[in-house]
Amino acid sequence: MSIDTTKKFIEDEAKRFGAKIDAEFNKPYVLRNNTGEEALKDNGAYFGFIHPDEEVSGPFHDFSLTIFPNNQDKAWLVCLGIGSNGFKNDYELATFPGLRRLFSKLVDERGFCKGDFSDIETSLPKAVAGNPELQHIKNTIKTYSKVLPVCQIVDDPESDTGKKIISAFVAGYAELREWPTNNTHRKAISDALLPFVKQQQYDDEKEALSLLKERKYVIVQGAPGTGKTRLAKIIADKLKAKIFFTQFHAETSYSDFIYGIRPNLKQNSLSYAAENGIFVEALKHAVDSKEPTVLIIDEINRANLSNVLGPIFYLFEHKQDISNVQIDITPELKVDKMPENLFVIATMNTADRSLAVVDFALRRRFAWYTLIPRMISSDQFYPEDFNEIHRIFDWYAKSNELSLQPGQGYFLAASDDEMKKRIRYEIYPLVREYLQEGLLSSAKEEFNKYFMTRISLSLFE
Repeated sequence: MSIDTTKKFIEDEAKRFGAKIDAEFNKPYVLRNNTGEEALKDNGAYFGFIHPDEEVSGPFHDFSLTIFPNNQDKAWLVCLGIGSNGFKNDYELATFPGLRRLFSKLVDERGFCKGDFSDIETSLPKAVAGNPELQHIKNTIKTYSKVLPVCQIVDDPESDTGKKIISAFVAGYAELREWPTNNTHRKAISDALLPFVKQQQYDDEKEALSLLKERKYVIVQGAPGTGKTRLAKIIADKLKAKIFFTQFHAETSYSDFIYGIRPNLKQNSLSYAAENGIFVEALKHAVDSKEPTVLIIDEINRANLSNVLGPIFYLFEHKQDISNVQIDITPELKVDKMPENLFVIATMNTADRSLAVVDFALRRRFAWYTLIPRMISSDQFYPEDFNEIHRIFDWYAKSNELSLQPGQGYFLAASDDEMKKRIRYEIYPLVREYLQEGLLSSAKEEFNKYFMTRISLSLFE
C-alpha cells in the first residue's frame, strides 16, 4: 500500500471535482501530511484536506477529509473529521441534515456515521473504537474519537473497492466545500457517489397490491402530489374489485360512514328514516356477492376517527379468524369479523399540519405504505424543477420536514408556461406557508433563489 500514491490520488480527484489547485488566492484546501517514519512507527500517521483558511500544521478548525494510513498492510481508516479546535466557519454546515444524508450513504457495516455532525462531545461507539481491525491505530482513534463524525474501514486503498470509497469521500468533501463550478465537475462527483447510493427500484402498484392482499387494511401515506388516491384506485382495479369510495372531512360522523337516522326529505311532512353509510354498503356487498370489495377512504385523518369508527374499530384485525364479540352495526346487522373479501385502503396526507394524528391502536390495525416524491417518465414531467426542489429538501429538511416535499404531480405540465404557473400558484404558496409556520427556515434563501430564477418572484416581498 503506497501512501504517496493515495495522496496523489486524492489530489487528482479533488481537481477532477472542481478544486482549483493552482489558484493564487482562495485555495480550495490545505493539505495536511503527517506520514513520516516516526508517525508511521507510532501508528499515528494521517493525511488529508482541511479548511483553506487553516495553517499547514498545528491544531485546526472545521471539517477535514482525513485518512489514517499505515505501512503494515493493515486496514486504513477514511474519515470526515473535525479539527481539534472545533468549529469556526463550518458550524452551520454541520447542522444541515443533507450533509449527514450525503456521508451516511458512503459507509457500510464496517463504518460509522454520527446522528449529529455538530456533536463534538460524544465519542465513537465501542464497536468502532474497539474494532479488532483497527487495533494498530487504537490510540489515534482514542485521541480523535469525538471529532470523527464519519469513518469507513478500507482494506486496500489501491484496490478498485478502496479507490471507490476514497473517491466518494473526496466527492462528498467537494460537495461540502462547493468546489464544482461546471457540469463536468458535478457529473464527476455524481459518478463517484453513484455506487454508494442505494438504487431502489420502486414498483408501488405491485408492492401496495401485495401488501393489501396480505394485510387487508392499508393506509397509503405521502405528501400532496405523490399519487395516493390514484394508487388506491389502481390496486383496487387490479383486484378486479367492486369499489366504494368516500372522502373524510372534519364533519364526517358515525352516521355518515356507518349507520344513522336521517330526515326523509322526499315527503311533505317531517319524518325520519334509517340510512346505511358507505361502510355498511361495502360490507353488505362483500357478504352478498362474495366478490372482492374495496372500500377507499380518502384523507382518513381529516376526521375524528374515534367518533367515526365507533365499535367497528375492533373489526380491523386482518388475522381475526374467530371472535367472541358481536358488534351491532345496524339493528338488523351484527358482525363478529370482517368478510375475507372486504379490503380497506385509506389515504393520508403527511404534509397537512392541521390534521389529527392517528392513534397507536388504529395504527397497528393497518399496514402503512409510504409514497415518496420521485422522478417519473412522462413527456409532461419537468425534471429540472423537480430535482431542484428535491435538492433543497434533501439538504435542508429535518427528518420530520421531508414529508412536506411536493410530489411529482406538481411537476406535470403541458408547457413551460403552464409549469411556471404551477410554480407561481401552487409550489410558491406552499413553500411560503411552510416558512411562515417556521418550517424549513434554513432553506429560505435557497428557495428564494429558485423562485427568483424561475418565475422572478421573491419570497420576501
